[in-house]
This record gives sequence, structure tokens and C-alpha cells, in this order.
Amino acid sequence: MATYRGIHGKAIKSLSTDPSAETDAGQIWYNTASDTFKSIVSLTAWTSGSQLSTAREGAAGFGLQTAAVICGGETPPVTNATEEYNGSGWTAGGTLNTARYRVAGCGTLTAGIVFGGAPVPPAATGAATETYNGTAWTTSPYTLNTPRNSLAGAGSSTSCLAMGGGPGYKNDSEEFDGEGWASTPNLNTAKHSSMAAGANAEGVISFGGYTSSPPTSETNATESWNGSSWTTVNNMNTGRYGGYGAGPQTAGIVTGGIVGPGTMQNKTETYDGTSWTETADLATSRGRLTSAGTTTAALAASGQTPSLTTATEEFNVSANAVTAAAWASGGALGTARLGSSSFGIQTSGVVAGGRVGPPGSTTATEEYNGATWGPGGALNTARQYSAGVGVLTAGLAFGGNVPPAGVVKTEEYNGTAWTQNPSPSGDMGTGRRALAGFGTQGSAVAAGGEPYSTATEDYNGSAWTAGNTLTTGRQYFAGAGASGSSGVVFGGTTPSVTAATEELTGESWTAGGPLITARGQNAGCGTQTAALAYGGYTTTAVSSTEGYDGTAWSTRPSMGSARYDVNGFGTQELAVGAGGDPLTAATEEFTGETSSINIEDFTTS
Repeated sequence: MATYRGIHGKAIKSLSTDPSAETDAGQIWYNTASDTFKSIVSLTAWTSGSQLSTAREGAAGFGLQTAAVICGGETPPVTNATEEYNGSGWTAGGTLNTARYRVAGCGTLTAGIVFGGAPVPPAATGAATETYNGTAWTTSPYTLNTPRNSLAGAGSSTSCLAMGGGPGYKNDSEEFDGEGWASTPNLNTAKHSSMAAGANAEGVISFGGYTSSPPTSETNATESWNGSSWTTVNNMNTGRYGGYGAGPQTAGIVTGGIVGPGTMQNKTETYDGTSWTETADLATSRGRLTSAGTTTAALAASGQTPSLTTATEEFNVSANAVTAAAWASGGALGTARLGSSSFGIQTSGVVAGGRVGPPGSTTATEEYNGATWGPGGALNTARQYSAGVGVLTAGLAFGGNVPPAGVVKTEEYNGTAWTQNPSPSGDMGTGRRALAGFGTQGSAVAAGGEPYSTATEDYNGSAWTAGNTLTTGRQYFAGAGASGSSGVVFGGTTPSVTAATEELTGESWTAGGPLITARGQNAGCGTQTAALAYGGYTTTAVSSTEGYDGTAWSTRPSMGSARYDVNGFGTQELAVGAGGDPLTAATEEFTGETSSINIEDFTTS
């Protein structure tokens, strides 16, 4: 009988703990602690990503899973908006010079190209070409020889191929070399809304679409381009149109699409240079979507479901099991409240005071252990719409009001009891509510507040002193920062809701990247280069969440319920939102995307 050693030339290892590196994938070992044979097994799956800011269909997409672009499309109306994906969320990019949809694109985040499409109606086709440098779009002097929409494209910004499209059913093919478009031999089959993949203009595959025979029938036909001619190769398993392709010629991927008059597809297939293989399905069936990446790390976003969607999904083939970022329900507060002093980490947090509804503010404190809330020591001064910073065993509460008077008193928390700073210099210079704070018990900042204040104050552990003023006076906003010399504030009302962000470095405030969604009465946590903004109010309560990297905000998964004046604390990857308005005791926990080695047990018989 064959043995493992005989087949592989080595024995099965006996280990007391499991390996944790992807490089160990495929190995088999015996775990002496659990008395089981185990191995690291590769997984293939789509997982949820952060939503687009703008739902759309018929947009162009290109790049990698961690550096992707989507641009144009119909929202409606036709848009020129660009968004960029950094592997965690979407942020605004430079706007196209020509708004269009059913447009083709290819390349990378810093060297992309789009061409064709349907501009703003009543124009049905376009020939314009634009290139992208990761910041701005430039209109090329070179236009397609055949204006068209619903075409396919593949390659790079200096070596790409455009093929097929409409109106009608086109088989025209043309190549761009960075210095103009040149006609090439036609596709064997004229088709509309087809897909393509390829790294450059010398190696492309064209697949799917719908043809005129029989009328508007989806096809599974695939053609391969070798730089001089098209050759029919093996068909896809599922005929479709309006899907999206990505990857090189010998390692392509197609996902989504439409069958018949409007049946949206979730099927995904990969191409190895010879044949197509079905793999993991999208969670959300959709057509007219965009895609980017490779056969082992792809991205799908936007499209029709049939309604327009902002949904993003990530495709991975990896020994790591990926868990998507998400908000989940946590333990409920003992007392529904909003506008509290809140601070700490996800497994060890505090909310103190706040508005609890008539009769108003409270001194009550609650502590969170990551699962449930329990009582803490009571504040000495009841307050609402106050600020808080620090950790469970070294926290700070300051500002707020007991209507109608503003509170100047500062209190410190040691994990058991609150102590009011007895020194006159321990009082804030100006009592105010709806302010933002960040830092630690020994190094904190109080910024802004009612009425639309630009004032800031610095706390050194014993006394407050005046700091440099904010550029924009605001109230009902949030802050994040690790110390009193490094932080960021964002959102609020000025009196209209604002997207403005300001960063403090040392003693100077400077403008940061604006929030994607202007909002007031929002929550925030984290640090200057890794902040989280969530909830708030625009014209209604919102649930949207954004992450900040020190330069720009990008989308994150939304909270389960829309609310404002949420009590927030934690980090960008592990945050808590408790209470809020409408007055609630509900708690939600945010966990960023995580991955872990996929280890499976083997059974013997």
C-alpha cells in the first residue's frame, strides 16, 4: 500500500500547535494536542467590501483589487464621477472630462485609459479617449475610429484593444499604442455588451455579449487575439452580456452579467488560456457592473440588480479565510442616552453622562467589556453633549452643559470613580457643549462647540490653556487622536452640515481631506492617520461610515441603524457606537476586515 512518505518523500510531521503561514498551505501534519490530522487548505470566495459612494451602471473599471478605479456610468443621469478603491474603501478621484456610460476602460490606478461610451443624451455614441494618472483625467487628442457604446476593452494605457459594441452589433476592432488608434482585423462575431481581458494589445480574449442571430441572444463564444488575428476558442459555461472581465489573456476572469431580457447573473468563471471553469458565485447577482484585478484577487462593484447598487465584493483565492468588515449588534446600554463623554477601546469602554431625555442630563456612567454594559462610578457634575478622551482606567470628561449653562468642570476617571479637578486652572476657559475632543487624560484637546466656536484648549493633565483656533467654527462634530499634539476633527454644523476636516500637528491646524458625506452630530474615533467617522445627520439620520488614512476619507460598511449623537469610541478597526438619537440603548460594534489561515481537519476510516 502506498504511504505518504512513499508518495511525497517525507513523513507527516507531529506538531503540538498548528502552523500559521500561507507558505505551509498543502502540507499535512498531525496535531498531538487535538489528536487530529490537519492541513492548510486554499479557499475561493467572494466577500463583501465597502460600498461605493454613488450607485451606477455601465461604468468603466480597471486596476487591482487594492488599487482600483471606477468612472463614469449612469446613476441616472450620466456621470463623470470617479472613485478609487484602496482595498478597504472607496474615495473620490478626479472627474472625467466627458461624462459617459457603457464605456470601456483598462490599465492601472496611476496609468488608466477609457474610451467610447454614450455621452449625455441625446448623443448615442462617443469616440473620446481619456487617460488617468491617479489624480486627474486628460483628454487624448486621439479618438476611436468607430464611435460606439457598450464596447469591450483590454490592455494597458499605451497598448490596448477596443472591440465590439453598438448601436447595433459591431465587430470592429482597433488598437491604441499611446499615439493613436489603428483599425485591426474584425472579430469573427459582431456583438454588443461583450467583455474582454488582456494585459496588452498583443494578447486579448473577447467573450460573451449579445448578437443579432437570433435577435438579442446572449452568447458564450470566446475569441482569442494574438496581435494579428482573432481565433475562436472554447466557450464560457454561461452565455451572458453586460458582465465584466479582468486579468490577462491566459488568466482571465468574468463575473456577473445578464441573460435573456433581464435575468441578472452571479456566475463567475476563470480562463486558463484554454478553457473556462466555474468558480465561486457573487453574493449579489448583477449586470452592467465593473470589475478589476486578477483571477486570485478580483473586485466587483456597482451594476443593476435590477435596481442600481453600490455593493462591492472582493474575490480571493487564498489559504487565508477572509472575514469582511462589518457592524454587528453589541450589548445594550442599561440606560438609553446620547451626547455622552465616551472613550476607551472596543473591549473596555466608557460612556458617562449624556442626555437621557426628560428630565435631561445624567451623572450615570456605564462600562463596556466587549459584550455587556455594567455600572461605573457616577460623575460629580451631570452634563450632556460633552466630550471624553482616554481609556477605562485613565479617562477624562469635559465640557457639555446642564441646560442652559455650559459646564467648565473637568473630571478624571480611574476605572472606578470620577475625581473633579479642584484647581481653577483645571476648569475650561469657556463652558460649551457640542464640542470635539481627542487625546489622553494627560494630553487632551477640546475643540469648537456651541455656538460655532473656533476656540481650542489644551489639557496637560492638570490645567487647560488656550490653543490655536480652528479654521472653521463648528459644533456637533467629532475628533480622533492619540495625543493633544496629533489629532483630527471632522464634520459638524457651521451652521450647515460640513464635510470639512482639520488636522492638528503640534500647534497648527491645517485642512485635511473632506468627508465623502457632509454630516453633523457624527461620532468618531481612532487616530489622525487611522480615524473612523460614523452616523450623524444630513437632512435625516445616516448610517454611513468612513475611514481616514491621514490624507483622504474612504467608504466603510454602514451601521445597522441610522442615528446621530452616537457615543463612539475605539479604533478604526475595532469601534463601538452606543446609544444615539432617536434615543436608544442599542450598541453596535465595528470590526475591520480580518483574515486567518484556513486549517481543516482530516478524518480517517
